[in-house]
Amino acid sequence: MSSYHSAPIEKLIHEFSKLPGIGNKSAQRLAMHVLKMSKDDVASLAHAIVQAKEKVKNCTICFNITSEENCRICTDSKRDKSTLCIVQEPKDIIAIEKTKDYRGLFHVLQGAISPMEGIGPNEIRIKELIVRLQKEDVSEIILATNPNIEGEATAMYISKLIKPSGIKVTRIAHGIPVGGDLEYIDEVTLSKAFEGRHEI
Repeated sequence: MSSYHSAPIEKLIHEFSKLPGIGNKSAQRLAMHVLKMSKDDVASLAHAIVQAKEKVKNCTICFNITSEENCRICTDSKRDKSTLCIVQEPKDIIAIEKTKDYRGLFHVLQGAISPMEGIGPNEIRIKELIVRLQKEDVSEIILATNPNIEGEATAMYISKLIKPSGIKVTRIAHGIPVGGDLEYIDEVTLSKAFEGRHEI
């Protein structure tokens, strides 16, 4: 099939189409928008992307994304250090923080157990969680992994691992649709899910 665009535009469309949720039509629209932008704005956009990639790293405590050694949540003295919410990805923290109901700390697993994809407990941040629990005085673990097969398997694995230590382990309630991702859930539903969490 012959291309309607010159090679540089095709390359730009191709790169945009690699982004999640961006199909070919959206990629074309983005590429055309970039072409209408001033050189300074394009340079600023490119610089912002490079800077984010170079300067953003994982928090050394919770593995959230940050440009400092430790993220703003871990360094906030007003947070409840006795409660630790376990999430799969940094984007899940944003979803939970929007509810303004949770004031504890987080731990980001950076994935979920998925035997089909060859991801076992050693491929996500479970070892780091156990080490953290030995150092910190945590009384409750809230498992807020996604309500799908991988998220449930991960929650059950962590629960079985932690329960013998005497720490209370709860799971956010299923006000969230099964198969959904936390980042797409509205604040009210997520807030209700936190209110209805139960021990497992």
